[in-house]
Amino acid sequence: MPARHLTVLREMELTQLTITRHPDGPLMVFPRPTWEAFRDRINALPMEAVRWKRVFLGNAMDVEIDASSRVLIAPELRKSAGLDREVMLIGMGNHLELWDAARHAAHEAEVVQGDMPDSLKGFTF
Repeated sequence: MPARHLTVLREMELTQLTITRHPDGPLMVFPRPTWEAFRDRINALPMEAVRWKRVFLGNAMDVEIDASSRVLIAPELRKSAGLDREVMLIGMGNHLELWDAARHAAHEAEVVQGDMPDSLKGFTF
């Protein structure tokens, strides 16, 4: 776990995380309290979303940050995200995303080349 993320988690006294799949390919890494709120929102979805519920909830795995600041990710989750050697852990506000570095670069290039959504067109930086 990178120091910048670990520091924040430790300040919040959080050592328990939940990891699950994301539709774009990476893994989502949630602090446990944030996961519980996300899980409740997913559970509240109507029956038509049952297949997506399985993706998010059926793949969720609880993990602990060990004494060496490491997190063990199950082989099936590593495989689903294509995690092999070089990975990126990026902050997304209330959770983190764990990407294969090459996949992330390709995804980001695709996003930048595409059209900007209307919701961002009036956004100022």
